[in-house]
Amino acid sequence: MEDFHRIKRLPPYVFNIVGELKLEARRKGEDIIDLGMGNPDQATPPHIVEKLAEAIHNPKNHRYSASKGIYKLRLAIADWYRRRFNVEIDPEKEAVVTIGSKEGIGHLALAIVGPGDVVFVPNPTYPIHAYSVIIAGGDLRSIPLLPGVDFFAELEKATKEVWPRPKLLIINFPHNPTTEVVSKEFFVKIVDFARENGMMVIHDLAYADIVFDGYRAPSFLEVPGAKDVGVEFFTLSKSYNMPGWRVGFAVGNPRLIAALTRIKSYLDYGMFQPIQIASIIALNGPQDCVAEICEMYRVRRDVLIESFSKAGWQIEKPRATMFVWARIPEEMRSMGSVEFSKFLVREAKIAVSPGIGFGEYGNDYVRLALVENEQRIRQAAKGVKKAFESWMPKV
Repeated sequence: MEDFHRIKRLPPYVFNIVGELKLEARRKGEDIIDLGMGNPDQATPPHIVEKLAEAIHNPKNHRYSASKGIYKLRLAIADWYRRRFNVEIDPEKEAVVTIGSKEGIGHLALAIVGPGDVVFVPNPTYPIHAYSVIIAGGDLRSIPLLPGVDFFAELEKATKEVWPRPKLLIINFPHNPTTEVVSKEFFVKIVDFARENGMMVIHDLAYADIVFDGYRAPSFLEVPGAKDVGVEFFTLSKSYNMPGWRVGFAVGNPRLIAALTRIKSYLDYGMFQPIQIASIIALNGPQDCVAEICEMYRVRRDVLIESFSKAGWQIEKPRATMFVWARIPEEMRSMGSVEFSKFLVREAKIAVSPGIGFGEYGNDYVRLALVENEQRIRQAAKGVKKAFESWMPKV
């Protein structure tokens, strides 16, 4: 068969390498602790599930829905933004519901990025941020997001060096995978930078609620003038333990929202309506469940950092997200993240995500997801200790 143009531009999914090793080990009867995919392991809160079940029994909800999301859900999104961030959103012109934020980001890139358009994306980053640009035919340029590196200095340097001028910047804070967090002042600088350079901005706020130690994640849209240059995505996957429900949304600049709404009108009829109705309850209902979910991740984070430290792996404690971004111990760093991840599956019986899967600047790291309970995390630490002890004499 002839090669497919877009598929040729997409590299093999490196996470599959570890996934296949994990499955192979499990077929042999080995107990592999999976800290790879950020797939929440807890149930969706009961009041949300009950609303879904109730809505399913109404035959009217079995028909095609609206691709931009039903009005009451868009109104709930606007109310949520007002309560959370004191930001006013017009539910008609400034909000669109998406089938998870991944679909929304991918389709917005497809709507606004053309062949040769330059797009800046941090590196490392969550894969869809980079590959949405590649799928759309854009010219992807990486901005290093590394400890000790001034992100804005790199952004300014890249802008001076590139031609044509960059059209779009895609960012994500709290950041996946690095867990980096920013203040509102950071977004003030982003808005000013975008205005000065005629750029659009997409901000992915997926981890707004998964924050620790008194940190509060700001919204990009809290900055005056942010709506003039960009949009923000949010997903219910992490905050409400609803990953498989695929509920997300974009809010902000009316022109960008209109572009995403239009392309979606050709591609989908929106989510199953009972899911949208249950999502209204998630956003408008009691928020204690969000605090409980956040606390669960905080406890798991603390257990992982402490137990892995005792096992000989010193890891920086994240202030947000459901991940830990762990630098490979210096003695093993020359392996690279893929070989180190394979080593952990074989010797420690844990699966992690190789950092290079998030970009070349991630190759000194692996990402661990906090998707196992405290007992399993401690078990993983014992596996790490055993693996390190078996490897060290070989050095």
